[in-house]
Amino acid sequence: MKAFDATRVFFDAAAERLDLEPSVREMLLMPLRELQVQVSFERDNGEWATYVGYRVQHNKSRGPMKGGLRYHPDVDLDEVRALASLMTWKTAVVDLPYGGAKGGIGVDPKTLSTRELERLTRAFVDQIHDIVGPDTDIPAPDMGTDHRVMAWFRNQWEKYHGFNPSVITGKPVEEYGARGREEATGRGVGTLTTRLIKRLGRQASDSKVAIQGFGNVGSHAAKFLHEAQFPIVAVADVSGTYFDADGLNIPDLLRHTLNHPRRSLEGYDKCEVMPAESVLWLEEIDILIPAALGHVINGENCDAVSATVIIEAANEPLLPLADQRLTERGVTILPDILANAGGVTVSYFEWVQNRQHYRWTLDRVRQELEKTLSDAFEQVWQLSQQQKLSLRAAAYTLAITRVRRAAELAGWS
Repeated sequence: MKAFDATRVFFDAAAERLDLEPSVREMLLMPLRELQVQVSFERDNGEWATYVGYRVQHNKSRGPMKGGLRYHPDVDLDEVRALASLMTWKTAVVDLPYGGAKGGIGVDPKTLSTRELERLTRAFVDQIHDIVGPDTDIPAPDMGTDHRVMAWFRNQWEKYHGFNPSVITGKPVEEYGARGREEATGRGVGTLTTRLIKRLGRQASDSKVAIQGFGNVGSHAAKFLHEAQFPIVAVADVSGTYFDADGLNIPDLLRHTLNHPRRSLEGYDKCEVMPAESVLWLEEIDILIPAALGHVINGENCDAVSATVIIEAANEPLLPLADQRLTERGVTILPDILANAGGVTVSYFEWVQNRQHYRWTLDRVRQELEKTLSDAFEQVWQLSQQQKLSLRAAAYTLAITRVRRAAELAGWS
């Protein structure tokens, strides 16, 4: 199933419950604009390389559009379209004054030198600078990009439009970035996991956790949950699944990845090591947190999942059929449009600070993040209880209602 088709399944189910007219459904679902560009730059050896870049702007009913820039070989228009629509629902469910957008380039950044990565980014900005801006569409980091890429993006955009750091978020702190932005998505995952477990009447110390993906999101989620007394029994990256039934030493794992040249778990030998995909099927876990690529759990393999709680730290880690079967089995799933909204929430805080020419402390960022996500979770939880919906159904219902209301008030223009 294609990425946008999967997203549409969840949207259509909520639209049916809300009894939306077909014309309204199409206006809310289809992107406002899709741009595909040629991105060419000179490599270090003097040869020229050309890649395809994308920017999809989905909806602006609630404010400027917001969404990350992804550098990954699998990036294509369908994936970017799906992720842009998810951003619309994500910003709405946490009640940020944004719409959704997404962008990316179909490239493996690991094959490029730092200088080549910078030239690629600047060439991309040259192609899209006129459709992004602090009041229209505000990019941010995503898979394969980081604060350095955001700094290059801002610098190149400002060559056309002048000083305005609020054009992009996820920047280095020294370049008008927000404190706490790098940890935000993972910290948000940890915050919401804690909230959900309390609502389910469980104790953190009795809830064994497995995390698939130990990059920026997975590692920060692991750090937060470890400090919150959750036993993390398994973590995984492409090098394998690292397992200890009594709980892994998360600080030691974090030190190992920090010192590894590729920021990998590879070579860690203080626990049992299994194949990478094993983390999804472990029987000894209560909470599974997919924090890597999307579509890892589908209709063919979902029956092997033994966790009773799934926190979608990645975008679309469950395909619709898997979501349906697991929900019917009684598995509680915290959907991606809420679970991983910590990143865009702190991006909003960064944008606000840039607009005000004022900087918040790390403590304030963390406090505001916890409040925003906790308020959103409680609204979704209460709606799910009142209408007997899954958390995903409740989140989509809440988000679509807010976007529809904003569009109606503005006159659908």
